[in-house]
Amino acid sequence: MSQNAVDTPWTLELLLGLFDVTPADADRFTADTGIAGDEGRVVVEGTQVLAQAIVAAAKRFPDKSIRSAQAVFARVVTVGPVVVFDVDVVQEGRSTATAVVTASQNGKRCVTVTVLADVPTADLITHHRPRADVVPPDSAFDGRMPLRGRDIRVVEVEDVNSPDEVGPPELHAWLRYDPVPDRADLAKALLAHFTGHLGISTTMRAHAGIGTSQAHVTVSTAPMTLAISFHEPVRWDGWILYSHESTQAGAGMSYVRGTVHTEDGALLASFAQDGLVRPLRASDSAVESTARL
Repeated sequence: MSQNAVDTPWTLELLLGLFDVTPADADRFTADTGIAGDEGRVVVEGTQVLAQAIVAAAKRFPDKSIRSAQAVFARVVTVGPVVVFDVDVVQEGRSTATAVVTASQNGKRCVTVTVLADVPTADLITHHRPRADVVPPDSAFDGRMPLRGRDIRVVEVEDVNSPDEVGPPELHAWLRYDPVPDRADLAKALLAHFTGHLGISTTMRAHAGIGTSQAHVTVSTAPMTLAISFHEPVRWDGWILYSHESTQAGAGMSYVRGTVHTEDGALLASFAQDGLVRPLRASDSAVESTARL
């Protein structure tokens, strides 16, 4: 069943509206958090904040293209209070610019994002990693992540959250958005938004008896860092493929790297994530499950 047909208050229009931060002054922007998630969950997705930081940097450097963003999720952002984005410009030249974007809520710093922007030039050399050879979207499983305006099809895995879905630590997911934003900053924000959704599920797939259905219940999970690089030109229509590979898990953390390709094989972005994967501590059980990491 298409995600477009699922009864959910979340829509692509709402999500893109949240990404489109509002200028407060030259180096400060604000944004709303949106609505509570499934079963009243009040923790805002870290990649939503990353997407907003990318748009804030793009508005601060309107004559340049955002080429990479590296986020550290230090503190939870919760549904409700406005998020403030302060852009600390490290360097701004004719060709490149660098800034650290800090997302704060209730006066506390929650997320930092280091952004590189530049003016793209013609190719001197060029190559890219080929798209994974996987089944097409119509042969993949419904991703069961409802958002009207977005379809998700997961390759070879019927339920990414199940502890019984065991295989190599790899996941491939086809996504289709309707509409795809015309603005480059919103398109890049949208690409970045999904990069954190399947990383920990990818890691857990290699281990029987553990899955993300246990997250926030018996297992503490959270994306802790996320880095994304955009490979110009970043434009597409139709389906795009997110490929994930977990190369390491241990000591309470996991590492996942991935790529985003168009259906015809163009590489749009590469990304990497550090994720927290630990038993839920006794002290955590006193926290409402909807607010847990």
